[in-house]
Amino acid sequence: MMVRSKSRLEDIIKSSQLIIFFYLKAMKQVNPIKTRFLMLLGSTVLLISAALLISSKKMTKENASKLDLTVETIATGLTMPWATAFLPNGDMLVTERVGKLRLIKDGKLDPIEITGLPKILYRGQGGLLDVVLHPDYAKNGWIYLSYSSPKADGEEGPDNGSNTALMRAKLKGHALTDVQVVFKALPNVRSSPHYGGRIVFDNKGYLFLSLGERGEKDNAQQLSKDQGKIVRLHEDGKIPTDNPFVNTPGAKPEIWSYGHRNPQGMVMNTSTGVLWEHEHGPQGGDELNIVEKGKNYGWPLITFGIDYDNSIISKDTARVGLEQPVLYWKPSIAPCGMDFITSDKYKGWKGDLLVGSLKFNYLQHLVVKGNKVLSREIILEKIGRVRDIRQGPDGYIYVVLEDSGKIVRVIPKS
Repeated sequence: MMVRSKSRLEDIIKSSQLIIFFYLKAMKQVNPIKTRFLMLLGSTVLLISAALLISSKKMTKENASKLDLTVETIATGLTMPWATAFLPNGDMLVTERVGKLRLIKDGKLDPIEITGLPKILYRGQGGLLDVVLHPDYAKNGWIYLSYSSPKADGEEGPDNGSNTALMRAKLKGHALTDVQVVFKALPNVRSSPHYGGRIVFDNKGYLFLSLGERGEKDNAQQLSKDQGKIVRLHEDGKIPTDNPFVNTPGAKPEIWSYGHRNPQGMVMNTSTGVLWEHEHGPQGGDELNIVEKGKNYGWPLITFGIDYDNSIISKDTARVGLEQPVLYWKPSIAPCGMDFITSDKYKGWKGDLLVGSLKFNYLQHLVVKGNKVLSREIILEKIGRVRDIRQGPDGYIYVVLEDSGKIVRVIPKS
């Protein structure tokens, strides 16, 4: 993990090591009295350094507050599951990227698929993606889904192109009703990576949707295109009048932030009202960001990674006017899915962040204070390819595993 500044503790230890080095060098060039003095000084520095190092390790351990965890399988038999949402009656909605919406009832996969989905292009990284309930679902019944939508008549882009779309509908039995497509990213793109697709509601009634740059990196900097952006909408898809680029000629008015690569994790910290996002970098340079109005997050002008053919994308990791990540991962972990812990089920972890890894098949527990990550640890190694992490109504963490087709619940051992 790389954080913006090094700790003072690390600086002290490094300074101590330099003193010892010069002490050893000086040993050959001084008289016995000075030698004894330097030996005493060196011993003292060594003891202080060791104490500080032990203290540092202790502090990290306390910050991480590692728990003994067990994993309980909730459901199996899914095909490439991507996301889950919890219905008030205890059932779970699950999206399968192959283009199916399923129900988990009483801990079992309902064999009857939910009908009424729009046309979905399942190709490459595209398919049926996120699912989120409206914050006032108990009253209005709206379910929101993101998916890769093929080009429709009159839309920009090639005939065999697609892009990320957002729809809402209501569930009656095993059918979606009142289906409305409330947003479609444009232009359509022929390539099949980087759809983004995470949906988040804030506490003010606005909806955020993450959009990948669809493999066309330069367009992440173009305000005339939706690629590589996070957009902000009203719940019905209308554009808020206070969005940052509403009055910018040629800019898409839905854009909230830009310069993103492929944001597949996004969550609101409900205790602070701050929007967090993580995105896939190329080789190296996965990022964790705090998303703010009108800000440019730099892709591909700055990056901590290189391209897949080992070529240089940018020599810069920072430029004036471009946002720096809270942290970045190098090598890449392929982050997907994350959630803040707000329950008391995990002792010492309340307010912390969990992030999933597709590449390394584990979760990371990030200790968060304010808008900073203080420390991190790997947990649940070899759990599988993590696509989604959600805290359930019961306060436990649920993890969607793509490769095994499972949903599991994470439980602290007593």
